[in-house]
Amino acid sequence: MPTRQPVRIKDRRTPGDLLAGLGALAVLVALIAGVPYALFRLAGPPLPPELRNLDLLTSQVGTSTIVAILVLLVWLAWLQMVVCVLVEIYAGVRRVGMPARVPFSGGTQMFANRLVSAAMLLFTVSAVALPIAKLTSLPPATSVIVSTGLSAASAPADAERVELAPVQKAKKVYVVQPPHGRHHESLWEIAEKCLGDGRRYPEIYRLNQHREQPDGSRLRMADLIRPGWVLDMPDDARNVHIVPASQPRDDTLKDHPGKPAELDGRTQTFTPGGADLPAEPAPEISTPGEGADQAREKGRPGTAGHRPDSAAERGVSHDPRQVPVPRATAERGPDTAATTAATTVPERQNSGAADPGATVAGPAENGQDTGLEMLDYLAGASLAAAGLLVALGRKRRQQLWHRAFGRRITRPRDDAAQAELALRLGADAPGSRMLDVGLRLLGRSLAAQNRVPPTVYAAHLSPQTLDLWIHPPDPDAPAPWSAHDGGQVWRLPAHEGRMLDEQALADAPAPYPGLVSLGSSGEGRVLVDLEAAHGPISIGGAQATEALAALAVELATNRWSDRMRVTLVGFGEELTVIASDRIRYVGGLAEILPELEASGKDGGNRGEVLTGRIHGRAADPVCAPHYLLSAIAPTEEEGRRLALLARKGVRTAAGYVIAGDVPHATWNWTITEEGRARVDALGFDVAAQLLPRRQYRALIDLFLATERVEGEPLADEPEAVTRTPSVEVRILGPAEVVGPSPMEEGRAVIAVELVVYLATHPGGVHPVVLGGILWPRGVQAVVRDATIARVVAWLGTDSQGRPNLYADTSGRLRLGPEVRTDWMLFRDLVRQSHANAGGRPELLDRALGLVRGPLLNGRPRGRYAWLAADDLEYNVTAGVADAAHRLCEVRLARGETDQAVAAVRAGLLLAADDEGLWRDLLRATHLTDDPARLRAVADALHRRAASHPYGGGMAPETEALIDELLPAWRMRSAPTA
Repeated sequence: MPTRQPVRIKDRRTPGDLLAGLGALAVLVALIAGVPYALFRLAGPPLPPELRNLDLLTSQVGTSTIVAILVLLVWLAWLQMVVCVLVEIYAGVRRVGMPARVPFSGGTQMFANRLVSAAMLLFTVSAVALPIAKLTSLPPATSVIVSTGLSAASAPADAERVELAPVQKAKKVYVVQPPHGRHHESLWEIAEKCLGDGRRYPEIYRLNQHREQPDGSRLRMADLIRPGWVLDMPDDARNVHIVPASQPRDDTLKDHPGKPAELDGRTQTFTPGGADLPAEPAPEISTPGEGADQAREKGRPGTAGHRPDSAAERGVSHDPRQVPVPRATAERGPDTAATTAATTVPERQNSGAADPGATVAGPAENGQDTGLEMLDYLAGASLAAAGLLVALGRKRRQQLWHRAFGRRITRPRDDAAQAELALRLGADAPGSRMLDVGLRLLGRSLAAQNRVPPTVYAAHLSPQTLDLWIHPPDPDAPAPWSAHDGGQVWRLPAHEGRMLDEQALADAPAPYPGLVSLGSSGEGRVLVDLEAAHGPISIGGAQATEALAALAVELATNRWSDRMRVTLVGFGEELTVIASDRIRYVGGLAEILPELEASGKDGGNRGEVLTGRIHGRAADPVCAPHYLLSAIAPTEEEGRRLALLARKGVRTAAGYVIAGDVPHATWNWTITEEGRARVDALGFDVAAQLLPRRQYRALIDLFLATERVEGEPLADEPEAVTRTPSVEVRILGPAEVVGPSPMEEGRAVIAVELVVYLATHPGGVHPVVLGGILWPRGVQAVVRDATIARVVAWLGTDSQGRPNLYADTSGRLRLGPEVRTDWMLFRDLVRQSHANAGGRPELLDRALGLVRGPLLNGRPRGRYAWLAADDLEYNVTAGVADAAHRLCEVRLARGETDQAVAAVRAGLLLAADDEGLWRDLLRATHLTDDPARLRAVADALHRRAASHPYGGGMAPETEALIDELLPAWRMRSAPTA
């Protein structure tokens, strides 16, 4: 229904108003003037002589002293009342809205508010102080809106009185609008448009979090909003609708389907020299902060295939050397990423298509979202992400074993590519290492002291420390651990953990393999030990299966355990592709219970699990654990059998996490509707680590891509190469930009990455998309634009006076023709060698001479995550390996064995995991007729395979070749007993 509008009435006071005002005024005068007068006459000044004597502190307290103290308290109470009255009078006269809150004066200030409000009716009827009752709990949406037709600051004191009684309590709302072209509204944009500052988007989020919307869904994440949602807004919002506070959202949507106001969406532009130019309309973009569900709706009008018809509609500059700077509303506010938009565009750009309408087309064209959810869940699971990347690297190594010449390994796409990008961004490899090495050192130290390890029921990993919550408390923690809170917490500082020698602890066993992330506390990761429950763990809630999937993934890939088995019941059959050596799937509890019962009978004294482990070896662990995760609730009989598997008070090398009600469960986990994980026995309430269906599917697709061994064709489309570049971008090794003067260290990292991306994507990229690529977790527009402007000035101009970084007519940022990459030159030299009938090995020599190390070697952690969803990494690795292989063959055909060896070693600098090159090295070294040299290569290859961070050993073809060329190598490389 429509909002009832305020009605102006004649300025008139009722007799009741006059009597109440006079009475309030009399009370105020009595309180302000009468109370101090009476106190002076009857009790004296606030500080009587009894309280001014310093002997009071040591002498005996008498009746007169107590009376003096009471008098002082009365004076203080009067002073508090005076302050409250002054605050209320100021708020009423100046019309500042809600009066300031006087500390420790809740009831007193409420009383003063009523007196002042009644008294002010004698002088004006328009300045009514707002009540402050329940100030701390009053939500903004329930404030009383007084509409007078004039702003509070400009209304005269004798303005017509507004009849408050007929006006209902009101609130301000904003209706999320349908997408316009590729542009979707985000909370950041709404906050900027309605509150004047996009950074205030959390206020809107908190007002609407978990409230049901007209379509039945709820706002759970700040970056996921849908058209047609009705958002409650703060009281100071503008460009909004004012509706009754009690009006249902469905009715609001019917009454106000359109926008309440429009803002001028213009941009400012700048030239490389920094001169301001006339503004152009803002481009219609798929903003980094758009709701994932919005872009996921296929077939929606205005999303797919929209092509602006004019430069004004596209928001482009007519001067190809002007760089458009989109307005801040084009950026997202929430800490999430526009990763899909940032990675689908380069694929189109690499094809060379110059489609102005696709300059900033994100995944909405394909009916996909921006990958924000992928970051929220996969990047948030930092320890699991670190383990998954190691498992993925192992799979990729094995995938490389089958790579054929002229082909690259199959790379993931769509959601799978976004999953890898999220893993790279969120992986906490240092934290995972600290947890692993710190626990192994703890176990070794306790074993050396012949001590029984304590039960670690939970852990907290933060950037500063690793805390173990133990039982029973023990104040004697082995160094470098230290005891805190009476020995209840053992702490390892991060700087101590970083100095631990990983190699020295390689054979130390893992004492607590059952530690697994429960979620995040905001300050770090909270982990619990499944074995410490000493019995079944019940997990309940609508997202119990998502929590179980997250547990399974981390258990199967963590590095702080040795051998283990994880049995999944009723879910996760596809997870075996991630870690088939650890994960097993069964259809029901009945299939696994007999095995668990049999192992329990044969387990011996399972109370010595921890002691046995710390005295064992990592390669042959004592009491290898077995963890059961079931998405199927047990029957009554199955629940009884599960409870019997654990003897009360005795630790076993097992853990059981069961969805649903479990009889005799020792811990009860609850995953709330808001995504919180609560463990009643431990008192934890943290943001749960979850793996929802879509992220789960993307993760499976990512690992399934590594199973495709046929590979993909390696395209050979070199660009025209500038022989005399003014700027050279080197990526075949550490990233370097040669030509411009050095940039200050704090800004060089992001500037170099920006140049590298543009140099490897000659089709250009829109500034907004570039912002999502370089800052996948979000960035303010002013920061992005300042960075671009800085790089424009840094790169300078070419020999013709043209800027080396400019924006073309479609609005894309491009590098000038005199900017060259070593990868461009590499491909051009390889192409020329292919075009020559004789092979021109000197050209391949020159090409391989450009290789200085792994691609973009030494890149900072968290940077260049876009490589996960880009062709560059795959193309460069395969291209360098193929060039080295071809040159090796040419050199061997000419009998130049030493040159062949040098060619292969040059390729291994970048493509060290390509075992085809290692086999070339073995063959070429064998032809040198130097057995010692061949043994050195075989030993080096064996050591590398044994210590490789991804593991996996050597390819069977490589082992067979070593057996053929050097039959005794296995005896030499076998470990001594």
